[in-house]
Amino acid sequence: MPTSRKIIHIDADCFYAAIEMRDDPSLRDIPIAIGGPVDRRSVLATANYAARVYGVRSAMPTSVAKRLCPSLLVIPGNMAKYREASQQMQAIFHDFTHIIEPLSLDEAYLDVTDSGHFQGSATRIAEKIRARIFEEVGITVSAGVATNKFIAKVASDWKKPNGLTVVSPENQFEFVSGIPVKSISGIGRVAQEKLAGLGVYTCADLQRQDFSVLQKAFGSMAFRLSQFALGVDERSVEVSRERKSISVERTFDKDLSDMKACQDALPLLLAELKRRMAGKDVDSQLSKYYLKLKFDNFKQTTIEQPIKSKLTDEIFFSLLVQACSRSLRPVRLIGVGYRLSPPKPLQLNFEF
Repeated sequence: MPTSRKIIHIDADCFYAAIEMRDDPSLRDIPIAIGGPVDRRSVLATANYAARVYGVRSAMPTSVAKRLCPSLLVIPGNMAKYREASQQMQAIFHDFTHIIEPLSLDEAYLDVTDSGHFQGSATRIAEKIRARIFEEVGITVSAGVATNKFIAKVASDWKKPNGLTVVSPENQFEFVSGIPVKSISGIGRVAQEKLAGLGVYTCADLQRQDFSVLQKAFGSMAFRLSQFALGVDERSVEVSRERKSISVERTFDKDLSDMKACQDALPLLLAELKRRMAGKDVDSQLSKYYLKLKFDNFKQTTIEQPIKSKLTDEIFFSLLVQACSRSLRPVRLIGVGYRLSPPKPLQLNFEF
């Protein structure tokens, strides 16, 4: 592996909303969001920046978003249109490298370490990709350029929307030291509060923290925290990512205190799971229901059940009861999803 990789993280700016604004310019200056109607306990997939001014954000219940912004226009969305735009973006990526790890329709890592374009300049490659997406797809994307995935992903969010942040090897430690700990993946509100209790707000604070203290507070997560705080991330860009599950999860701003609170939170997650499954064409691969809980002490449990007949939401409520009984503690995260079996090989037809 090269001692200094060149990684680009591309992230579209409010992707679904951006496509809607592209196709209907009258939407550009008003608060809009993509999601379900208020009367069905729906959640939002994304919101444009005009809506975010009011505090509207993705994964927020539509009813809450409408209270924050009464003028919010909620659009049901069009996945076929979004997938088409995503495919256009992917085609542009492939013009510069084939080492691509898609994270979602609108987000991907690119390893351009050995790319010959622009004399190997990752910065110029990122600039060109952004320009082409704007010209050919009609939306803006933000990009981060760095030596590893962690820093590139944080950098792509640094100057959103429509931003480019380059973190050179020489400036890497200084950049990382200024990163708020809330920008580290997996650090939710509860973890932030724990770190604040230790006087830790930035990666610079984390660098100075004794590892034994971190380990006592965060268990196995402590090592990853300490590595990211130093800007160390050895993960490679994974080209082949066979899908093994489809899931959604949510870390709650306030821990759920009891079973009733968990049950009340479940319908919104199940609605989001159904949206995520739409158009995936994996019905024949669904093998198990699964549910994950992470408790306030960061310990987690996962429970699964084979799928034997038609899918039903009631199974998830049953799994929730079983999972909650394993630790009578407040819950900070719930995840729900389906395990997938490998796709069956195609049968060739030799008849003429």
